[in-house]
Amino acid sequence: MDHTAAPVLEALDAYRSHGRLAFTPPGHKQARGADEQARRVLGDAVFHSDVLASGGLDDRRTRGHILERAEELMADAVHADHTFFTTCGSSLSVKAAMLSVAGPHEQFLIGRDAHKSVVSGLILCGIDPVWVDPQWDAERGLAHPPSVQAYEEAFERHPRARGALVTSPTPYGTAADLAALADVCHARGLPLIVDEAWGAHLPFHPDLPAWAMDAGADVCVTSIHKMGSGLEQGSVFHLRGDLIDPATLTSRADLLGTTSPSVLIYAGLDGWRRQMRLHGHELLDAALDLAYDARRAIEKIPGLHVYGTEELTGHGRAAALDPLPITIDVRDLGTTGYRVADWLRARRSLDVHIADHRRIVAQLTHADSAATVAALLDGLRDVVAHRDELRDAPTVAVPEPADLRLEQAMLPRDAYFGPVEQVPLDRSPGRIAAEMATPYPPGIPTVLPGERINEPVAEYLRTGIAAGMNIPDVADTSLRTIRVVAEEA
Repeated sequence: MDHTAAPVLEALDAYRSHGRLAFTPPGHKQARGADEQARRVLGDAVFHSDVLASGGLDDRRTRGHILERAEELMADAVHADHTFFTTCGSSLSVKAAMLSVAGPHEQFLIGRDAHKSVVSGLILCGIDPVWVDPQWDAERGLAHPPSVQAYEEAFERHPRARGALVTSPTPYGTAADLAALADVCHARGLPLIVDEAWGAHLPFHPDLPAWAMDAGADVCVTSIHKMGSGLEQGSVFHLRGDLIDPATLTSRADLLGTTSPSVLIYAGLDGWRRQMRLHGHELLDAALDLAYDARRAIEKIPGLHVYGTEELTGHGRAAALDPLPITIDVRDLGTTGYRVADWLRARRSLDVHIADHRRIVAQLTHADSAATVAALLDGLRDVVAHRDELRDAPTVAVPEPADLRLEQAMLPRDAYFGPVEQVPLDRSPGRIAAEMATPYPPGIPTVLPGERINEPVAEYLRTGIAAGMNIPDVADTSLRTIRVVAEEA
């Protein structure tokens, strides 16, 4: 296929060059009606490219097949049979994939380190989750994708499960053994879904962890805006093989998606595919070299430690590591990742991706350069120079692995939609949660609807909030109270 083509971008260019006059949405009418500050801050180009997908970019019956051609090019670029664009983020994509495999009250194997969007899918559909425990690195307080053996044993215990879902890579860059996991699923004639939201770049360089489609996965969900150069909410999901009907997958996505997709986001997806297919290896070569140099330089800064492949992979840990997310342990500074992240933003205008009780994660992509890494290094050295200001941070009571795994006492859907009451957090142990409590980022719920809260997890959430943890999805974001299933229920 001709990967110099970019059907969405070319059609958008043609739309603008024709000087079309629209009596349709969007109501700003090519920026003419937009707020003046919005025009100044965003630029008129944003409004000029904000057109209807059908009846604008394409004709009203989409006879130009513009989106279809862009999706075919994306599929070809990453060795998939079918690719679907969405402007609703991977939060929609992963739900569509799940709902194509399992229905209400059917069992489905899911790694417990799944993103909250997966849990939302369980709530919407009524799937009965069979949770597969991650591999827990107790020394570092870090979870890696579940082992292949853990999925094998879960299938043995639950032979009626309809398939499996794994998150790989994690937001910390650790990856699962996808090829072996696909074999486990396919030996039973069942599909494997991979939430590869953090792996958009993986198909385009051999020194990165295995890419889901090449590893034999059936559906792969990818956020192009995370590690690629698409716009926020730009996501694709890819399909291979015959275990999932493409028409069913399309229908599930249509059920959940918007009827007003953003052409701007489509254009970002289209442009990113062309960029990676033509220049991805070269761009990622440079990014990987930059990441290795940055890792070595950060490791030399007193009080900071960068997690490397030798620490995070091997028996009982991950199968591979993506080096572009740089996980930096700040524990020796006598502080938390929350305080370091806040200090870097306030004092150095640097934003890091993840902050937790002992780490920050600085995410590099092909867009970074020696100059951006130099700014990061200067900021980190400045943090160390001001370590006295960051000490005496509140301590987070991180539970033991066994205490983190809560009993799934009800289906997530039943707990979420049933009668609920708000109780003080310190009185929640023993009660069944009716809402998610999700430290964000990265967005992996600590508590799910239907799980029975225990004392260690309640204390973890209480001390986490006091230390600077962000839990935006609970009704009471201070977490003085939490929603639980009403006792009469």
